[in-house]
Amino acid sequence: MDVDMDASPSYFDPQDSNLRERYRRYGKRLSPSPHQEHYQSKFSNAALFLENIKKEVDPSDAYQSQGSRSRSSSKRRSPSIDSRGISEIGDSVGRLKVFKHEEDAAAVDSADATFSLFASLFDSALQELMSIPDLILRLEGACRNVSESINNSCSERHRIVEDKLMRQKARVLLDEAASWSLLWYLYGKGNEEVPEDLVVLPTTSHLEACQFVAEDHTAQLCLRLIQWLEGLASKALDLENKIRGSHVGTHLPTSGVWNHTQRFLKKGSISEKIVQHLDFDAPTRENAQPLPDDKKQDESLLEDVWILLKAGRLEEACSLCRAAGQSWRAATLCPFGGLDHSPSIEALIRNGKNRSLQAMELESGKNNQRRLWKWASYCASEKIAEQESSKYETAIYAVNCSNVKRILPMCTDWESACWALTKSWLDVQVDVELSGGPDKLNSDGATERSPGHVDLNSQSFLGPENWQLQVLKQQPLDLNSLLQKLHSSESVHEAVSRGCKEQHRQIEMNLMTGDIPGLLDLIWSWISPSGGNEDIFRPYGDPQMIRFGAHLVLVLRLLHADEMKDTFKEKIMNLGDHILHMYVMFLFSKQHEELVGIYASQLARHRCIDLFVHMMELRLNSSVHVRYKIFLSAIEYLPFSPGDLVDSGFEKGSFEEIIERVLSRSREVKVGKADVSSDVAEQCRLQSLEKAMVIQWLCFTPPSTINDATRVGSKLLHQALMHSNVLFREFGLISMWRVPAMPIGAHTLLSLLAEPLKHPSETLISTEDHETSDSLREFHDWNEYYSCDATYRNWLQIELENAENAANAGNDVSDEEKQRANMVAMETLSSSMALLLREENPWLVPTEDHIYELMEPTNIELHATAMLSLPSGECMYPDPTLCTALISAFYSSLSDQVVLERQLQVNVSISSKDSSCVDIALRCMATESDGFGPNELADGGVLAAVIAAGVKGELVGFQVGVTMEILRLDAWYCGTDGSLGSPATYILRGLCRRCCVPEIILRCMQVSVSLMESGHAHERHDELIELVAGSETGILHLFSPNQLQEFLLFEREYCIWKME
Repeated sequence: MDVDMDASPSYFDPQDSNLRERYRRYGKRLSPSPHQEHYQSKFSNAALFLENIKKEVDPSDAYQSQGSRSRSSSKRRSPSIDSRGISEIGDSVGRLKVFKHEEDAAAVDSADATFSLFASLFDSALQELMSIPDLILRLEGACRNVSESINNSCSERHRIVEDKLMRQKARVLLDEAASWSLLWYLYGKGNEEVPEDLVVLPTTSHLEACQFVAEDHTAQLCLRLIQWLEGLASKALDLENKIRGSHVGTHLPTSGVWNHTQRFLKKGSISEKIVQHLDFDAPTRENAQPLPDDKKQDESLLEDVWILLKAGRLEEACSLCRAAGQSWRAATLCPFGGLDHSPSIEALIRNGKNRSLQAMELESGKNNQRRLWKWASYCASEKIAEQESSKYETAIYAVNCSNVKRILPMCTDWESACWALTKSWLDVQVDVELSGGPDKLNSDGATERSPGHVDLNSQSFLGPENWQLQVLKQQPLDLNSLLQKLHSSESVHEAVSRGCKEQHRQIEMNLMTGDIPGLLDLIWSWISPSGGNEDIFRPYGDPQMIRFGAHLVLVLRLLHADEMKDTFKEKIMNLGDHILHMYVMFLFSKQHEELVGIYASQLARHRCIDLFVHMMELRLNSSVHVRYKIFLSAIEYLPFSPGDLVDSGFEKGSFEEIIERVLSRSREVKVGKADVSSDVAEQCRLQSLEKAMVIQWLCFTPPSTINDATRVGSKLLHQALMHSNVLFREFGLISMWRVPAMPIGAHTLLSLLAEPLKHPSETLISTEDHETSDSLREFHDWNEYYSCDATYRNWLQIELENAENAANAGNDVSDEEKQRANMVAMETLSSSMALLLREENPWLVPTEDHIYELMEPTNIELHATAMLSLPSGECMYPDPTLCTALISAFYSSLSDQVVLERQLQVNVSISSKDSSCVDIALRCMATESDGFGPNELADGGVLAAVIAAGVKGELVGFQVGVTMEILRLDAWYCGTDGSLGSPATYILRGLCRRCCVPEIILRCMQVSVSLMESGHAHERHDELIELVAGSETGILHLFSPNQLQEFLLFEREYCIWKME
């Protein structure tokens, strides 16, 4: 991708060295850390255990998921799904197919192994098990190892296109490794000072050079770039040696001796083009060459020496020359008795207290020997270039004296060209420093002026005596001009300028200049959505680049944690969050849910919460194992409650906030959920299942590795109880249809909470919190209610089946079927009567409620979202006229006196999310026993009476038979200013009693009539009548006129069957 390298944000100018100094690199080296221990969580939930058994029974599913389920070695990593292998295949052809599939899968796994590996490494760094510099080195090593693994997997088994793609992916990983290596040299290597024990007096040119480079920022940057580039070349040589089993320099020991020319001269042969002597100066002195075979051997040797020099292996290059019989060449490469003359602290330490250079310079003058060696190298490079005898030899000598114009023709890739320019520039900086300034470069004092004030192209400066000024002319003015030379096709090889357009080369050049904001902009431009389609929940771009960008952002944040200010901080936090978000969604889309928590925890609080909410909603209907992985990712890497953990001023999103958002959104009416093809009851029944499934997130057992796991588990269970009760109330109001279909939402809730409540934690049991004990009591009430409801629907199903069989066969139902129906009917009546006749703790009547103690002027408010259902079961679509009629009907359901005294306010509107629903808002003043003090009648008060009339389809002045199916229901105390306060739970419980208790009694009457019809009277029928008629029970006022009429009709029918 072509990107203008000159384009950079106006707020961060790479030219401004003062600004860049604020984010100065080369921080102190941190101490290394031990490797992270491996850890794997165990399944701690019955649902997980059952699903694991299913996978063992069906091994094919496990095999299919094998490629995408990779384990992480992190201490806090969710368990991956164990593959159970492949069942044995009878025929050999099948075995071959499976074997081939495993090999292909292994190659793919090698390519994708970086995701889990990088996550494990970064997780260790977050837990402070390794330092950031160590992390960078590990990331580089991971890229190299995976790249090597991909290359090893490439073979003749793959097609040509596949092989090419795999090798390309391996190449990209090596490029990424180079970028990580550069990052380490720039930010992780640490500053080093000259050891005091190596300081000698009088000082030497090498010691002064090392001190200068250690203190000068530009020179230090050049040295680190050189070390980085030489390290890359050296690792490439090692890799080639490992793969091919060969190495540069594999020549015969006598390959440097001109054997063919020697035999030619012994024969007395003479040729003007062939040297007449065998000394190494003969070609230059005689302007002739050895025989082509000897020249070819020399060129091969020089090529190997050139490769070794680019890899920083000077000592190995000298050894190669000596082994080839050319010790003189080794002396030209490494003068001063073989001392390492690199201006680095490492070279100084490697040389030790060797006094040979000091002795030379005491005799001949400081730096004179060094300048003489460079001058000789310059002359040699120019002379050999003029004769066009050896391009490699020219480049070798040119490197010694920074003669750039003779080096660049041999640099055919970006790395070697960058190395040549940087090394030459550093050497010239050292030369200028050792000479006392640019005006003192010439030993004979030929000029007293700066080269910027003289014409370096004039004839007086073109001779070899002015070689230093000629070399100085070729050097860049600063790092940006050096990079511009790499872009210029006139200065460098075409492949070099083309390499500048590669992604990782652009990344590395931005790192060199310290333009971190520009680097983030560049990466985002590669991975972000194009064409204005900015769906942030969908990953774009190359996965490897997304992964690299995310980890680069995290590493840079950790490196600059104490230095980020103002604009720089805003850039790396905001744009960095977008890159991280993109990577998390990529991992999520590839079923790496166990890895998302590591990265999502590093997002800003609001982005982290939004992301986890989105992922939980997308995986709501996935397997329990998948949901458990997301649960672990959130609860292990995020604080449980807001404010529990603030890292360096960075407030993370909390698990509680995520769950609260998920629970709240699950109850919202979804856009476009209405289905005109099914009736309202069935739609509500199916939607209840989606609402109920959310409770699964609260039923998982937290891992013991988190802080205060027992307390967290208790809080989750408590929250599950509270939310389940909210849903039970809504489900109870939509499950009053007398049909065999079970309320699947309610029974799903009961099944999810069955296991956690079998062995509740001691913290939950021993708690003195009234809210917890009240929630647990209400849960048991609903459990008993839905048990009665299930028994009734079971009886109803049997009755319908018997009636259908009798109609089809034309005969009476068998005695066995009648007996079975009677037994279920008896069970229905018994369970229902047990619920209705509870004296100590009546159903849904709390023992106490502290909110009733409030005695200040306040209001109560109820909000509901409902669908209107016609008697046929079809949806009645609302319009403004219908909303107005519904408001009038709500007011008419109460007397005018009550409306005025309680200041009732009603508002009904079409739902903005689903046009088939209406939003209802009721508000009135709180009074004694309806807002203040206990609600003695346990009927929910005025607001519950209004909604109950709509649920029962008995609104005055409204269309007859139209009922409200409640999709969402909430009630609160609220202040006079309209601000919502604590939940007014008594209203919702009272509403459920108004609707559910009469329905239970009517169902009992229906069953009792059926029993009497079959000749089996229930012994407690009279108790049921007394329960409704008795004034002390307070049940009669829960009945609406139509329900009471239906009750009397059932009793009449019962009496008729009894008389017969």
